[in-house]
Amino acid sequence: MSSFLHQRTLQNPFSNPFPVSAPSSANSKRPFSSILGPTTLLALLSLVVIVGVFCPWVSMPQGFSFTSTSTSDSKWGHYTLEQALPFVAKNGSVIVCIVSQPYLPFLNNWLISITMQKRQDMVLVIAEDYASLDRVNDLWPGHAVLIPPVLDAEAAHKFGSQGFFNFTARRPNHLLKILELGYSVMYNDVDMVWLADPFPYLLGNHDVYFTDDMTAIKALNHSHDLPPPGRKGRPYICSCMIFLRPTNGAKLVLKKWIEELQIQPWSKTVKSNDQPAFNWALMKIAKEVDLYLLPQAAFPTGGLYFKNKTWVKETKGMHVIIHNNYIVGFEKKIKRFRDYGFWLVDDHAHESPLGGL
Repeated sequence: MSSFLHQRTLQNPFSNPFPVSAPSSANSKRPFSSILGPTTLLALLSLVVIVGVFCPWVSMPQGFSFTSTSTSDSKWGHYTLEQALPFVAKNGSVIVCIVSQPYLPFLNNWLISITMQKRQDMVLVIAEDYASLDRVNDLWPGHAVLIPPVLDAEAAHKFGSQGFFNFTARRPNHLLKILELGYSVMYNDVDMVWLADPFPYLLGNHDVYFTDDMTAIKALNHSHDLPPPGRKGRPYICSCMIFLRPTNGAKLVLKKWIEELQIQPWSKTVKSNDQPAFNWALMKIAKEVDLYLLPQAAFPTGGLYFKNKTWVKETKGMHVIIHNNYIVGFEKKIKRFRDYGFWLVDDHAHESPLGGL
């Protein structure tokens, strides 16, 4: 597997950088003025500079993470959401994903599938680290933006971890900023693949469109209302494929989602992610907002598409976006996509705006 899956933790470069030997008897008898010669003074000055620059990082508290690339080091560090949105938007709409560096291969695969539907120019990548920001923009200028603060990219890619929660919990804040700037937004996780253009399925003028994450088979003419609560007292709507219009109702959903995330933070006993909070938010304000459940045959959950061959055969030709969920781990997701012919980077990398990445 490629190296991005197993990146090494950086060792502390400051452990014993200047080993000190015991002073000789001759040196101990030398006058102080002779010890502080030009060479010694220069060495002391260098040491002061090194300590002043790096010591604050050495004593970081446990759990605190930082990025080694600052805004000033990034060519795109001052590129803002306000600048990026009008650059990529088409008819007032944008397609958004959120990625950190380990997810770049999935980003490329997702982008290839969107390019096949001729929607790639609408894509804005929200990078969660400067390495991803610069990498995407170097290859595809203007299509990536970073919204501070920067999280630890390495901590964000293990499902169920606090890093993953912190990563996904920023999603409603990012989407709310886009709505407040007056744009409609389609959000996708990058472990998805487009088989057709989803925009014709956004019928009507509803506030929020979403997909069901349940595997139970629905009738082809099923209701488009929010499904009833499940065993946990809430619906099972997927927070990984959403379309929102810049309406008061959609903004209310995102604000309630943010509020629910604050009520239900991650803990070692409840290793949550952002999706339960999204469902609680939808259920609590469903009567105040115009919601629309997208057709299951077009937007199936991975637990249905990859595990029910009979259903897939019966709905052949209806599928629009396939989500590679109900499976954990980069290697497993890539293998599954390959098995179904959906790992497009193998044969279609030249079609991606990012090339072979």
